[in-house]
Amino acid sequence: MAAATRGERAPAGLEAASLVKRFGGTAAVDGIDVAVRPGEFFTVLGPSGCGKTTFLRLVAGILSPDAGRIAIGGADVTRAPIWARRIGLVFQNYALFPHLTVAQNVAFGLAMQKVPRAERAPRVARALQTVRLEGYEKRKPAELSGGQQQRVALARAIVIEPDLLLLDEPLSNLDARLREDMRSELADLQRRVGITTVLVTHDIHEAFALSDRVAVMRSGKVEQIGAPTELYERPASRFVAGFLGPVNEWPGRVAALDGGTAEIAVDGLRPCRVAAGAGWRVGDAVALVLRPERVRLDPAGDDPAGPVGRIDQVAHLGNLVNYRIALADRAVLAQTAPGRTRALALGAAVAVAWDDADLAAVAS
Repeated sequence: MAAATRGERAPAGLEAASLVKRFGGTAAVDGIDVAVRPGEFFTVLGPSGCGKTTFLRLVAGILSPDAGRIAIGGADVTRAPIWARRIGLVFQNYALFPHLTVAQNVAFGLAMQKVPRAERAPRVARALQTVRLEGYEKRKPAELSGGQQQRVALARAIVIEPDLLLLDEPLSNLDARLREDMRSELADLQRRVGITTVLVTHDIHEAFALSDRVAVMRSGKVEQIGAPTELYERPASRFVAGFLGPVNEWPGRVAALDGGTAEIAVDGLRPCRVAAGAGWRVGDAVALVLRPERVRLDPAGDDPAGPVGRIDQVAHLGNLVNYRIALADRAVLAQTAPGRTRALALGAAVAVAWDDADLAAVAS
């Protein structure tokens, strides 16, 4: 974190190894292994009930794991109480004290740490300056907008100079426009402050806009960890592919293997060559996945570039147009810029094509 809030301490990393938490007979967190690099913005992404909030509460010390290990900055904190973990927490509902002023809310953690009173005011002032809320010290939470309340919660989290900032769906209570503005502010704050940050969210756009890396969770397990582009372009499973956005998916099988490349046979389509998965064998069932924006559409001519179908749905989304093309035995989703709308009208015959480099194959 910058000198204004963290002195000269270097950012701390987070390690969770073989982490398990059960509620009754259900494993909400089921053997998670995660390593967050010092200074990284790391997001745990997944649908409701996947275990992401339970994971965050284990890291924070709100819950105790049934098995596994948690380390912050190399120090084992698996059984350490929440107050001994040097973490800052920002909750979905901000959890501000309505009867306290902004300055008093931000200073609360310092009082709990028994920081001398003379040191609190300058640290509160620096934290409010960091979140651009100078001049709001005497206001009460009810006098602030949702975005301003969120920034107060962030200031309260960073004023204690934590090693780790934990964010639990912090933007979900904001309207769409304010959420977008706050995403930008949060990204800027994290870069300026330099603190290791772990966010949990179900919002894909939020995760991709903010994160250096993302862990996608499902049913208590981590399905894949990687940079946003890697996850989107090269999903490791059908779940990851579908969860991260619209996708064309076709069942196929491995027809041939050549080093790290596999030839995939799909009924009704030409053979495709993709990167082979670990342990694949000829004959294995796989699924080909292709993002709609990678599909090329051209009016059908005498020499079509690919299979020919008819457009049976058109959805205009402002800066994008979504098409559904009916082929003989399947539908293909495509997404283009709106400049081609006139040429690609509802009912038009179009040739559908793509590059093999844009395909990914996952175990079926």
